[in-house]
Amino acid sequence: MNTTHPTSSNLEYQNLMAYLTVHDAKAAIAFYTQAFGAIERFRLTAGPDRIGHCELIIEGQVLMLADPMCETAKSAKDLGGSPVKLALLVSDADAAFARAVAAGARPDMEPADQFYGFRMAGFTDPFGFGWMVQHRIETVQPAEMQKRWEEMMRKFAETGNCSGA
Repeated sequence: MNTTHPTSSNLEYQNLMAYLTVHDAKAAIAFYTQAFGAIERFRLTAGPDRIGHCELIIEGQVLMLADPMCETAKSAKDLGGSPVKLALLVSDADAAFARAVAAGARPDMEPADQFYGFRMAGFTDPFGFGWMVQHRIETVQPAEMQKRWEEMMRKFAETGNCSGA
């Protein structure tokens, strides 16, 4: 486990990053490591049992997480789930989905080709966050994507099936 401490020379940040408050940060770190091959950049502890802040690298991107540290910080478990979904680009959505489910995620959508040119699968992690893992299968221009969207919505109206099948 990489537990390097932050220095100005080894920390790079994207302009937008996800920060998750989870009900068991130690378990979340283990899950994201097993499911996504996350590398722990560093953590700040709050006593022996709590994580005040942790940074993981997943597919070259920073994911920050922590245990709830005050009344205003609620985990998805505290709230009964989260409406937020995280989208992760991977080299193989089927394999990423299988790893996540094997690590304890609840499958929400089996891998399938999508109208927007990606193969995507969905699951909810053990901490209540929804994930979409996907990889590109074709480049779809916005005008074509709109046509495909409208066709999918037409099928949805006819069948009531959200997947458009």
